[in-house]
Amino acid sequence: MPETATAPTSRHTVAVQVGNVIIGGNAPIVVQSMTNTDTADIAATVQQVRELTQAGSELVRITINSEAAARAVPSIVEQLRQADVPVPLIGDFHFNGHKLLANNPDCAQALAKYRINPGNVGRGKKRDTQFADMIEIACRYGKPVRIGVNWGSLDQALVARLMDDNARRDEPEDAQSIMHEIMVTSALESAAQAEALGLPRNRITLSAKMSGVQDLIAVYRALSEQCDYALHLGLTEAGMGSKGIVASTAALSVLLQEGIGDTIRISLTPEPGGDRCREVIVAQELLQAMELRHFTPAVIACPGCGRTTSHYFQQLAQDIQSHLRKQMPIWRRHYRGVEEMRVAVMGCVVNGPGESKHANIGISLPGTGETPVAPVYVDGEKTVTLKGDNIAADFQKIVDDYVQRRYGE
Repeated sequence: MPETATAPTSRHTVAVQVGNVIIGGNAPIVVQSMTNTDTADIAATVQQVRELTQAGSELVRITINSEAAARAVPSIVEQLRQADVPVPLIGDFHFNGHKLLANNPDCAQALAKYRINPGNVGRGKKRDTQFADMIEIACRYGKPVRIGVNWGSLDQALVARLMDDNARRDEPEDAQSIMHEIMVTSALESAAQAEALGLPRNRITLSAKMSGVQDLIAVYRALSEQCDYALHLGLTEAGMGSKGIVASTAALSVLLQEGIGDTIRISLTPEPGGDRCREVIVAQELLQAMELRHFTPAVIACPGCGRTTSHYFQQLAQDIQSHLRKQMPIWRRHYRGVEEMRVAVMGCVVNGPGESKHANIGISLPGTGETPVAPVYVDGEKTVTLKGDNIAADFQKIVDDYVQRRYGE
């Protein structure tokens, strides 16, 4: 007999509060994103944060790489507050974060969280001192910290130390295994150092990002076995378009299925003129496909075949999906549970009626040579048959009416 599919396992981690969002513990997995505006450009950054939040990002990271960027943060946070966009902002610091936080206390206070990369916080003796300076500021303002290791910017002193240790072993590990060990060691040693400096365990999140799918899986498995810190998942430098989506999904779905990961980001390179919000939508769709969370009603649509030479059903499926996502900011406030609704838009009689009956609402459009009518099913029962030139508008109205009737308060 075939094996029964199992739900993702659960793994207990320490809960971390970031503004109004909880990461870890028993909280749902959180979706993150990052702006690509110049943070010193207040208007552009506020606009992009609003767009990312509207798309569903629950945490947004911004680059803070200059005095101008640091000085802009309080104004950005205030403008977002006035616009009723209470999303927590994470400051992303590299190289000079200790100076920027020390010189700009209003920035240090306004941010909800700091991201520190232990590989480039400083070199030599300065590393420990500058890392300590940032942790001390986090402690002073009660801010959580993500210690984010990235294989493209590892602490070279640590790399040399572990490479030397490996060379002295009777049976040295291969280079790939040592790279994994370096990633995990960097994260755990930095976290231990932060705790020794006074940062509570419930204000620490770890990440160990790599750009190879199998590398990422191996590193996070090892990390999760050795600690109970909340973990942020993401395939770094995933790429653009379908390549980035597929690679990120391949890596993160394995880890999420094993109960590893408390917050995720899909690090897509936007295509020229592309929408930065795409990474948010992909993250949501990944979590929803794995039934870990629900964000927007799911649209089930057939791929089309020789029976569906008309593109009408494809356009209708796209229009309905866009309509549902556009309505969700409003529906989420008034119609509890609507994000779990399933809508089927099918192209012919083969699977159309069956899929439509399994959905909350479904429409089976006529395929090539079929009678030009479209039966609609609501909660498994055929309710009406649509025909003529207004099928799309009529079906959309049926969906809207169903939402109000089924999920209304």
